Amino acid sequence: MTLSIATISSFSLAAFQCAGMPPNIQWGSYPVVQKGELENYTFCHYCSKPKSPRTHHCISCGICILDMDHHCPFIGNCVGAANHRYFILFLISAVTSTIYVSIMSVYAGLRIWPPLTYRLGHFSGFNMDLALRAMMEIFLSFLRSAVLLSARGLVLVYLFVSSVSVQIGLSVLLWQQLCFIYEGKTYLSHLSTRGNEEIGRKDCQNLFRFFECPYSISRYLPNFSRYRKRHEMKGS
Repeated sequence: MTLSIATISSFSLAAFQCAGMPPNIQWGSYPVVQKGELENYTFCHYCSKPKSPRTHHCISCGICILDMDHHCPFIGNCVGAANHRYFILFLISAVTSTIYVSIMSVYAGLRIWPPLTYRLGHFSGFNMDLALRAMMEIFLSFLRSAVLLSARGLVLVYLFVSSVSVQIGLSVLLWQQLCFIYEGKTYLSHLSTRGNEEIGRKDCQNLFRFFECPYSISRYLPNFSRYRKRHEMKGS
């Protein structure tokens, strides 16, 4: 129940909340834009107005998004500065839910699975051929017992396979997102800096700043970038 509420609420916040609006600059109207206010700005030809730094235009949504990571078709919304945290929480709760579903489906399936019938015989000693024959016999007996499964058992098998498949895909996406956050980047900024030698500062503090951790416990975590700089200075 708790996992369901957490998944649905985080999905709703990520899907229906605005991804992040950039600063609104009154372009071509009074008062005139002061000198220096448009520093590092570019011009969005789709919106016909200045585009602030770290802002990208989404063709699907038709607006500019601040700190845009990507447009997610599963939530039907962009992932940006305002809902990126809710999107990560949705991934975490969804992965946890699929793990729970797969474990419970295995537990329920083992209780109703027909007994396995196999004939292994007597083995004197151990070699690879005998081990392969034993594994093949067990696998065939597993398939023979699967034919005797009830409709409930078949539903549990389908539920296990689908939950594991979704779990793998969401886990890969979650790991990729956390790696980008650790590097202080978004997916689009990673694509724009690909091939360049300039790399963002990799630090665990980026994760704490992203999740707005109220406690400064990041000071007790190792600063890998600091250790890397020390190693480079000693090597030089």
